[in-house]
Amino acid sequence: MTNQPTQSTPTPPAYLAELFSLEGRVALVTGGSSGIGRAIAVALARAGASVVIVARKKTELDATVTELTDLGCRAARVAADLSTREGVRAAADGAVEVFGEPDILVNSAGVNLRPPMDELTEDVWDATMAVNLEAPFLLGQRFGPGMAARGYGRIIHISSQQAHRAFIQSGAYGASKGGLEALARSQAEAWSPRGVTCNLLVPGFVMTPLNARLQSDPEAVAALAARTMIGRNGLPGDFAGAAVFLASPASAYVTGQSVFVDGGLSVH
Repeated sequence: MTNQPTQSTPTPPAYLAELFSLEGRVALVTGGSSGIGRAIAVALARAGASVVIVARKKTELDATVTELTDLGCRAARVAADLSTREGVRAAADGAVEVFGEPDILVNSAGVNLRPPMDELTEDVWDATMAVNLEAPFLLGQRFGPGMAARGYGRIIHISSQQAHRAFIQSGAYGASKGGLEALARSQAEAWSPRGVTCNLLVPGFVMTPLNARLQSDPEAVAALAARTMIGRNGLPGDFAGAAVFLASPASAYVTGQSVFVDGGLSVH
């Protein structure tokens, strides 16, 4: 005999909404005008969040916001340079003016400068650390305590395989991502007791503008695909579900974790 659902049993869509809906939440996504950041911004907006996208290129920002508003989502953009402390603070202030303080912070903006180690200059080191590590730190300091005071927050960083293993001239890039993973654990330790989870998504090789240089080498692209268990390289849309999960109530007991979205590359 099949058990019939009682009147109080949520239907599947209602249950999924309880777990994953972002209605009423505000998200700030850096680097949200292209690549992984764009895919995450779209996913969070379609899950119900009001999304503010921060990036440098106004044309790409406008295109992303237009796509989201055409879908009926609440979205806005702030053009900003995250390579300086003043730029980060201006971006944070501008984002808050739109929908208010964020409940969700996604740090996806990054620079991928990877010269050979012998040629790694202080300028490249400083530029890499400013965007990949210092900007996430500053934005966390700006918004993390407020999330904790309100009892809900989600911080999601985009990391890299180079945080865990060195290959293809990791250089300053790998060091910045290793620091980012340590930062997430420190943020989790500080704020998770007050309802703020802090996690990382770790891509494999993803076909995005950030990896344009490597994509020009078909043999290297094919070799990386062969290293996965799925047999292909990643696409930005592969991160949508994981991002919604980490931004939603469903991930309340997941914090300080590096979640690999890499087709099995890291364990193959």
